[in-house]
Amino acid sequence: MSDKVTEVEQHGIAPIPVAEQTSRPRDLFRLAFGGANTFATIILGTLPIAYGLSFWAALAATVVGVVLGALVLSPMALFGPITRTNNAVSSGAHFGVVGRCVGSFLSLLTAITFFAISVWVSGDAVAGAAQRLFGIDGGPVLRAVAYGVIAIAVLVVCIYGYRFMLLVNRVAVTLGTLIMLVGIFAYGGSFDPSFTGSGNFALGTFWPTWILAVLTVMANPISFGAFLGDWSRYIPATHSRRSLLAAPFLAQLATLLPFGFGIATATLVADPADYVTGLTAISPLWYAIPLIVVALIGGLSTGTTALYGTGLDFSSIFPRLSRVRATLLIGTLSVLFIFVGNFVLDMVSSINAFATLIVLCTSPWMVIMMIGYVQRRGYYDPADLQVFNEGRTGGRYWFHRGVNWRAMAAWIPATALGLLCANTPMITGPLAGIAGGVDISLVVTLCTAAVAYPVLVKVFPEPREVFGPSSAIAAEAVPAEA
Repeated sequence: MSDKVTEVEQHGIAPIPVAEQTSRPRDLFRLAFGGANTFATIILGTLPIAYGLSFWAALAATVVGVVLGALVLSPMALFGPITRTNNAVSSGAHFGVVGRCVGSFLSLLTAITFFAISVWVSGDAVAGAAQRLFGIDGGPVLRAVAYGVIAIAVLVVCIYGYRFMLLVNRVAVTLGTLIMLVGIFAYGGSFDPSFTGSGNFALGTFWPTWILAVLTVMANPISFGAFLGDWSRYIPATHSRRSLLAAPFLAQLATLLPFGFGIATATLVADPADYVTGLTAISPLWYAIPLIVVALIGGLSTGTTALYGTGLDFSSIFPRLSRVRATLLIGTLSVLFIFVGNFVLDMVSSINAFATLIVLCTSPWMVIMMIGYVQRRGYYDPADLQVFNEGRTGGRYWFHRGVNWRAMAAWIPATALGLLCANTPMITGPLAGIAGGVDISLVVTLCTAAVAYPVLVKVFPEPREVFGPSSAIAAEAVPAEA
């Protein structure tokens, strides 16, 4: 497959030919870990410290957030090998071939957020390291140039497509890991695990702030939910479910390395809210160049994994846009967000707000997908999933005018209730104080989706043709809807 690395990928969201499903679960591991083994994850790791937590409290919140997020994420790898398309299109089996646009919206939200984080922190790290090495204080101009260069590089990789991304992530996994481990020698002498934190908790008291940190960390694994199918569609369905579940789960556990790097080094900088500038200021000169490498490779890795899938998906919603044109459009919008967020708004607060939206909007969508997968016993019709993309109507996933109202009637209230209960610095719902200030928004949104969807399907059975021939539920189902 190496001869295809420098060829522009021609596949859109149409089913990948079975003959070209040549990847393996370990390739999925590389992409999922490579996309998170970056400065973007390091930045998320610094936020619990910026919220005022001690080192050990921040570490505990991070471990809990990563493990919970990985458990929610892992089943999203099961769809691609069967449907041979991305997860947004696959969700048409449960939300309807038109209702699957919910998944497209979620992938757009995630792509803009993590593309912006990757370019922002990578650009700031490059600018800061250049100042340390060469004494150049380029200010906003140097940062703007760095943002532009990294954004262009990300767009180029995304345009070439999956094989090029796989190559970049192979490099990112190895090189990024080595350089972060070398960071032990760069900062180990100054690190103090007894760091008690500022005590100025973001939400006033410890437990609400600790829960906020857990939710912030969970945004990282959950953000991959809409994208796992972009890569797993290249894996043959003959691979075991266990290996498909294990690949993203282990990849997220491996992200404890960049998370840990962020937590530990955030205790050393003067202002954790201005982490990148502070880190470059305290870095030994010999570590400045490796820091640039981590920033550049990591920016490419995170940016491409986020942007590639959204360009892929939007090319199906807007037929006039090819995958390449859709990628360029979303990339341009993301760059505008970077400049506005960095030079006009508070970037850290903006990231916190988007992270909250990602968790509360995407997690119930994922729960509905997982429940649907179990109910259908993994049965999907790849051809009928493409009805909307091909400008047709009908098929087994048409439901009512292309929308399965049962799934929508579960997702909308679950998301709304989660937002109503949210308690974060940027998003505070009217029910934020319902549990004494502790943010229970994730529990509410997950439980609502997990209860509402099965109940609605039981009371209002889905059409029998959406189920496989071996499904017991099919016997209770009804004829096709109008």
